Amino acid sequence: MNIASFMLRAGLAFPGAPAVAAGTHVMWDYATISRRVAALAGGLRTRHGLVPGDRVGILAKNCPEYLEILYACWHAGLIVVPINAKLHPAEVAFIADNSGMALCFVTDGLGGAEAGAAVRWIGIGGADYAALLAAPELPLEPRLPDDDAWLFYTSGTTGRPKGATLTHRNLLAMCFCYFADVDPVSPWSAILHAAPMSHGSGLYALPHVMQASCNVIPPSGGFDVDEVYGMIAAWPGLVFFAAPTMVKRLLDDACPRDTANLKAIIYGGGPMYLEHCLAGLERFGPKLTQLYGQGETPMTITALSARQHAQRDHPQWRARLASVGIAQSAVEVRTVDEAGRPVAAGEIGEVAVRGDSVMRGYWNDPAATAQAIRDGWLHTGDFGVLDADGFLTLKDRSKDLIISGGTNIYPREIEEVLLTHAAVSEAAVIGRPEEEWGEEVVAFVVAAPGVDAAALDALCQQRIARFKRPRHYRFVDSLPKNSYGKVLKTELRRIDADLVAGSA
Repeated sequence: MNIASFMLRAGLAFPGAPAVAAGTHVMWDYATISRRVAALAGGLRTRHGLVPGDRVGILAKNCPEYLEILYACWHAGLIVVPINAKLHPAEVAFIADNSGMALCFVTDGLGGAEAGAAVRWIGIGGADYAALLAAPELPLEPRLPDDDAWLFYTSGTTGRPKGATLTHRNLLAMCFCYFADVDPVSPWSAILHAAPMSHGSGLYALPHVMQASCNVIPPSGGFDVDEVYGMIAAWPGLVFFAAPTMVKRLLDDACPRDTANLKAIIYGGGPMYLEHCLAGLERFGPKLTQLYGQGETPMTITALSARQHAQRDHPQWRARLASVGIAQSAVEVRTVDEAGRPVAAGEIGEVAVRGDSVMRGYWNDPAATAQAIRDGWLHTGDFGVLDADGFLTLKDRSKDLIISGGTNIYPREIEEVLLTHAAVSEAAVIGRPEEEWGEEVVAFVVAAPGVDAAALDALCQQRIARFKRPRHYRFVDSLPKNSYGKVLKTELRRIDADLVAGSA
């Protein structure tokens, strides 16, 4: 099953349905884009001599052409390597070299000279791109379910990024989970790509193509609060994927907004704190859906549906809002100890998952693959608790765990408490080496003027055990984040170490 077959199907069954829009302007219907995809695939094969299994990069901001490049690569039997447009050229060079890509599509201003002469660079929308579209249309290249389709490179916050190798089967399983667990697509809807299409938003284009829905590219090609609200007002049945930090920015906007057209905000990629989730339900109504996934099992571990968000009369409602939901339909999820044995409900363990969405392995890295996938289970590196009803509550990444006096401390629990203070907008907790106890707790806080450590310490005294309370507070204007909006705790540890050294 070639995942690109669904683009052809949409072009035949729904030829006049809008497929891609730039803002409010529909650029291509499905008949048009399916022809462009087949021609672009033909150009890649005939003009550049690519063969099935070759890798093609996409180093691009969100743009209408992104979708047709994805599908043209799959149509031709190629493997796509989407690259985050915000990466440093040296990081791009590593991915280009590691993947062995033969060609890379690029938008203006995103160079790749450091990747070496072996990679051919095609400017999106330029003359070379137009020449590819002028090629004869290529018949769909047959693919087996376990043939590689998408090479997803991890963000690399703890070392060199690794390429999670996703197959056509993996992507199809993700699509089926989208319909079953995340967002049952109505007869017609639209998805707004305000988050990077190299990541979750691009992956969620796939189920929308299966249903011949419209892919809307915002004019800025990224996330802008006013623009997002404008697109909601313009497009009925609008859905979009957002990192929790994006949702927080939408909530911080105090202007009256018309959100009647909004169908769903699907959030994931980092912790959505309970206070922010409650604010989102108050602002948007029961239109929030949470997913938990990784690049190694794309968007597909657990989900907390809009229905579950709305169950205010359930006695466990607040606890469930603080969870990441239940296992999605294509996977099994369990929590395990260091030996890989399941732990009891209510106990903390490492989250492990297996199913049709789990990657084939890491690209050209059998050692890392063997470490991540053991006895058929992907070990995520996340700690969590499964309750008796199957709801998973994440604690922290294994690398973020704080061990003080031999006792495990989970930063997220402390962050949740700090965020209940009305003047605190962001909080991140790390561990600092400490001679007597091993580690001590340090909290970085973004707060309104006038908030001090004493006020926050008093709050913590009311809510958490004494040994979990931060011993030090650092008030900052903002928290460092990577290009996906995740807080960089490695950077916070460096900042804290520098400050400690400077005061010594």
